[in-house]
Amino acid sequence: MTEKRSHLRVRGEPPARWEAARPLMPLIDGHRRPRGPYTVAAALLGHLVPIALERPGGLVAAHDVEIRAAAPDLAALVPARRGTIEAGLTDEERILVPAPRRTLRLANGLAEFVRDAAPPGRAIAVCNGAEADPTDVELLDVMMRRIPAETLTITVYSGGPSPGPDIRGDDELWALVDRCTREGFLHAVVELGECGMARAEPGGERWWRFAQRTATALGGLGRTDEARALWDRVRLTSQDPAMHAAGAYGTAMLDARHPDPARRDLARARGWMNEAIAISSLLPDPAERAFKLGFDRNGLALIELRQGRLGAALALVESAIELARELGERHPQHRMVLLANRAQLLAALGRAKEALEDYEAAIALDPAFPDHYLERGNLLFKLGRHEEALADYERAILAGPPLPEAYYNRAELRTVLGDSDGALADLGWVIELDPGYLDAYVNRAGLLAVAGRDPEARADVEAGLALAPGNPHLLTVLGQIETAAGRYAAAEAALEQAVELAPELAAAWGNRGVLRYAVGDLEGAVADLTRAIELQPQADLHANRAVALRTLGRTAQAEADERRAERLG
Repeated sequence: MTEKRSHLRVRGEPPARWEAARPLMPLIDGHRRPRGPYTVAAALLGHLVPIALERPGGLVAAHDVEIRAAAPDLAALVPARRGTIEAGLTDEERILVPAPRRTLRLANGLAEFVRDAAPPGRAIAVCNGAEADPTDVELLDVMMRRIPAETLTITVYSGGPSPGPDIRGDDELWALVDRCTREGFLHAVVELGECGMARAEPGGERWWRFAQRTATALGGLGRTDEARALWDRVRLTSQDPAMHAAGAYGTAMLDARHPDPARRDLARARGWMNEAIAISSLLPDPAERAFKLGFDRNGLALIELRQGRLGAALALVESAIELARELGERHPQHRMVLLANRAQLLAALGRAKEALEDYEAAIALDPAFPDHYLERGNLLFKLGRHEEALADYERAILAGPPLPEAYYNRAELRTVLGDSDGALADLGWVIELDPGYLDAYVNRAGLLAVAGRDPEARADVEAGLALAPGNPHLLTVLGQIETAAGRYAAAEAALEQAVELAPELAAAWGNRGVLRYAVGDLEGAVADLTRAIELQPQADLHANRAVALRTLGRTAQAEADERRAERLG
């Protein structure tokens, strides 16, 4: 009888001699010092990539982005097949810091590579798991979730030998911080950046380079108070105009982009942004002034957008685009961002043709950047240009490591096109890539309920409610399931709560109308279905109301609803 294998997490250190029946490689030390992010990943890839390169099928090429990000020492073996323009830019021209979710994309891609590259039935062990960088912690979580233990058994020991003191020199430390910033390894940027600041003269150029990246990373991680304190420290330490302009911009963005919308202070953000613009407009070098001023005006445009002033936001972005013309071919990433931002504003203002032109121009500047395919796909979807939208979503999928949002958007499109099986497959993939993706549970539960697959729908409802108790969309699906099962009291409780939490949610009213019809409350059913139709007219709502009206003997009204249902269907 074959022994059932499982992944393990073990408190404490590994045995003096770690042994396994079929070890893939020696024990991996996961301590983040001295290598930093993806210490575990680099060790695994160093073993597996050379072996995979000897096989046909292009497995390494299919994961070039994530391999090069996690193991830069393998770059000579793994050519960049899907690289963005980032690699060819100067430090001054690189303005984009990847969002924290990028590491989840990398982790999923790396897990898929390891799963497909490792000989089946092997085992690995990692020590010093408690001291691993967050990138490796996330990767190990994903690998243990997505790689069957029968394929590769993973054991993680929390303890292990000390790696000794960190003896990195200042040039080596800066190179690692710079790499981590470019790749989006934000936790490491904070830890290493603070170390670099401690070694540098406060207010000096080297100190500033570490401080700027550290504050930006803190903001990206949602550690707003720490980021604000560091920007304050910059102001207290330096009299350099460029540092003060950057500090004002950084502080403004903390207020404008706070992860908790209730804590956003757009008035204070505007004050800081005005200060940044005032300083940037006085910079003596024309090229630096054009770049910095355009960058700051684009930031102010975000504040205008958040305050609902689309016209003012558009004017600011267009003025930034005019300033960017003075830069010639320099700063392509800056110009790309401005074009994409103008496209978003034009789309919001109903100027779809111009928006599509701007997206085309932005994509031409960096065809490997996935975000703009997603945004253009969403606009094409709204315009009813479904085949073009589908093509853009698929370009986004192919542009880099697994991107849950692209599969989610494609699922929505497939649902509209009537491809429920394709939509369910995409939503299943989203959940596999990111089990915390709430909207994927909502949409899949709804599709499963419509298909009569109530046990599966209930499982998604329960998983979603565990993430977001009281979610009205999930409660609506739950009410639909309970109604179909004849558990009317439970259905009523779920739908009453959904209507109370989201009174503008048409599906909640519509499903409660179906429930009321089922329990014989015909007038209540008509009232609820009428409210649902007022919120969002749909063929099925008119058809259901027609049934209730006909049962009440109101034949003329029922026939009118049947005609409306036929027109909308």
